[in-house]
Amino acid sequence: MKYVIIGNGIASIGAIEGIRKVDTDNEILIIGAEDSPAYGRPLISYLLAGKIGPDRLALRPQEFYEKSKVSLKLGTTVTGIDTKAKTVTTNKGETIEFENLLIATGGIPFTPPIPGSDGTDVYNFTNLKHAQTLISKAKEIKRAVVIGGGLIGLKAGESLFDRGVDVTILELSPRILSLAFDENAASLAGSRLAEVGLNVRCGVSAKEIQRDADGKLKGVHLTDGDFLQTDVVVIAIGVVPNYGLAKSAGIEVDRGIHVDDHMRTSADGIFAAGDVAQAKDLLFGDDRVIPIWTNAYNQGFCAGKNMTGTDIEFKGSLAMNSISFYGLPTISVGTVNPPEDDESYTASITLDKKKKSYRKLVFQKDHLVGYVLVGDIDMAGMYTAFVKFQMPIPEEAKKQLLAGEPDVLMWPDDFFRETWNPKA
Repeated sequence: MKYVIIGNGIASIGAIEGIRKVDTDNEILIIGAEDSPAYGRPLISYLLAGKIGPDRLALRPQEFYEKSKVSLKLGTTVTGIDTKAKTVTTNKGETIEFENLLIATGGIPFTPPIPGSDGTDVYNFTNLKHAQTLISKAKEIKRAVVIGGGLIGLKAGESLFDRGVDVTILELSPRILSLAFDENAASLAGSRLAEVGLNVRCGVSAKEIQRDADGKLKGVHLTDGDFLQTDVVVIAIGVVPNYGLAKSAGIEVDRGIHVDDHMRTSADGIFAAGDVAQAKDLLFGDDRVIPIWTNAYNQGFCAGKNMTGTDIEFKGSLAMNSISFYGLPTISVGTVNPPEDDESYTASITLDKKKKSYRKLVFQKDHLVGYVLVGDIDMAGMYTAFVKFQMPIPEEAKKQLLAGEPDVLMWPDDFFRETWNPKA
């Protein structure tokens, strides 16, 4: 088989489209552990909330795979990779040869060792199966405790709340979305959640999940001594790269699977992309795992092209989060909480609590390296361009940014020539 891809998510879609930009003939085989076609994991929360149906989850229609000459082997788990023989083995006893392999196994939920977490009515919120189970039980659920105040936890809590469930979200950090938000942004978002009746408790987490003699879930003991009765617990602290398969095969791993600027791993003919890959960070230049949808697709696309023998470089991942809290839109991109002891960073803050509006721009010398917007996010695309393309910002242009008026005319002529020159 010319191309084999382990994993069936957004990075795989990117890889398929990258391959087909160059090679329109050789067959591609996708091996996916879940039975369902590739679906949008961020859409799981909307499915649970009842805002969309299952038909809206698919990333691509079936015709996409047919036209792209892609074979799907779903409900199948890869159990081993032989880097020398260039084969993969599956749980169904198959041995499949490959010329080029992409590992796009994504992430797996991080579950801390909480006593009582092994048993019924404890869920993660990263796959369709768990969402479908919660939907089927939604009418029976009166109370839910969500452990984790990051993006996944907040969307899980919101989805259950929209189903009429009394939800309490626990976040050990002093604020929700601590990596993506600063104190001001978190405060505005938290206030909006409180207004609609969704309980968020920061600085506290689960100490133990209590069950009765029959193993039935009763409630959660908190680290502050409190006790919450609940019908279900959702553990949504985050995900960690699912690199076990690569590690067992002798492929170099650290926090994720190490890849170079072409998404190649340490093994010949084997690439990695998506939440499992430790790839170049756009702003810092070092290698990091940044589990963001757009990064996963771009990494997959780059890997796919390079699997065909093309030579293109991955420019780097960029941290970004966009989430709406019951009509209050927010977005954060890049470095939003710079080191306090690093004098090369400066931040401009504009806060209007009455209007629930917030803008924070973070500069490092003459470059915009991150921002947070709450409420008014109309200029998000413009700010993102300044961060992504790392354009130097003269003092006059900086004043315009600080006034909340970014403009494409502020971009230097050299940028247009280098970015859109068709001969480049």
